[in-house]
Amino acid sequence: FMSITNLNKPKDAFEQLEDEEGTKQGFCHIRIQQRTGRKTITTVQGIAPEYDLKKICRYLKKEYNCNGTIVEHPEYGEVLQLTGDQRQQVRIFSNNVFLVRAIN
Repeated sequence: FMSITNLNKPKDAFEQLEDEEGTKQGFCHIRIQQRTGRKTITTVQGIAPEYDLKKICRYLKKEYNCNGTIVEHPEYGEVLQLTGDQRQQVRIFSNNVFLVRAIN
């Protein structure tokens, strides 16, 4: 039998994921945003703070022939933006280098 006592949800569903800075750790989100026409932007959020985002951005720009920048978001912290649909390349890079587990 499962015990009911350990199924209590915290007040906030993400409470156990937040650290002292309030950022949600443990997940790296790779998203795509539609711009005008066929233009898109790939955003990467949730990279651990011990990694140097400037070096990662510089490497991805050279490796995948796209432009990129780091944007300071009030809620999500530092977000990496790359031009074009770079989702697959960033996923492969993050799995190899960041040691991020691939969930989906």
